[in-house]
Amino acid sequence: MSRLKLVASEALRSISANLSTTVAATLTVLIGMFLVGMLVGFTTYARSWGDQQKRKLVVNVFYCTDQTCSKTATAKQMREVEAQLRASPLVKKVTFVSKGQALKEMEKKSPALVENLTSNPLPDAEKVEPVKGEDTPRIAETLKPLPAGVQKVTYGAKTAHKILNIAHLIEVISLAAVIVLLAAATVLIANTIRLSIFSRRREIEIMKLVGASNWFVRGPFMLEGVITGFIGAILAIVLLALGKELVLPSIWFDDTGVHGISFALNALLLVGLGLLLGAAGSALTLRRFLRI
Repeated sequence: MSRLKLVASEALRSISANLSTTVAATLTVLIGMFLVGMLVGFTTYARSWGDQQKRKLVVNVFYCTDQTCSKTATAKQMREVEAQLRASPLVKKVTFVSKGQALKEMEKKSPALVENLTSNPLPDAEKVEPVKGEDTPRIAETLKPLPAGVQKVTYGAKTAHKILNIAHLIEVISLAAVIVLLAAATVLIANTIRLSIFSRRREIEIMKLVGASNWFVRGPFMLEGVITGFIGAILAIVLLALGKELVLPSIWFDDTGVHGISFALNALLLVGLGLLLGAAGSALTLRRFLRI
């Protein structure tokens, strides 16, 4: 217990002795953690939106009718196509949509288009839901060449590719930004610890000469880095909480079924990152110094 008190007192003394650099490091951690928290929230929300859009991606298999082909698809041909689709591991669900059902759906969505129709021009079809949205092109490829009785296969190729590309781009950019922010915060914490070491270099050399272990020397500096990271993370969480309550409701929109990471989990993540950054910055600097 006495050793812990000594390490804590030395860490606090070092922080007060290098107050300006400690404040600079804390503010850097604050800004970094604040931006990381925003990025994590935005990325998880965007990913949830992307997953929702992917769930809307389906493959439509349209059968031949008198209007689309010279010969209408037979019941046997439809059963064979349905069996082929259900046997695929890429397919989650297959739903038969009769031409009558398709006409009713169109009447609800676009009544003007069917107002003057004298007959039903729509074909029977299969609505195929993939296990993953990314699988829609592969499912469509499994139906090439088109089986007997099938007139065409569509899956909204352009829309599907746009959704998948946007979701992937958001994830890559967010990951790169988080890495840059964390690296910058770690470097500044390391520089703060380096200044503390140089200001107490003679004291540390004496401690080493009288037999102090590396961990005994490292302890106060490690704790200083951890405290810096922890305070910066806590301040960032406070700013995020204020932004969440005061700013976010006026500029954001609600989308049913789409949600980001919970604030509590995001806060825990930031605290963990702050502690890790502080420890990492201290460890990197001390390891290099103690080799001298």
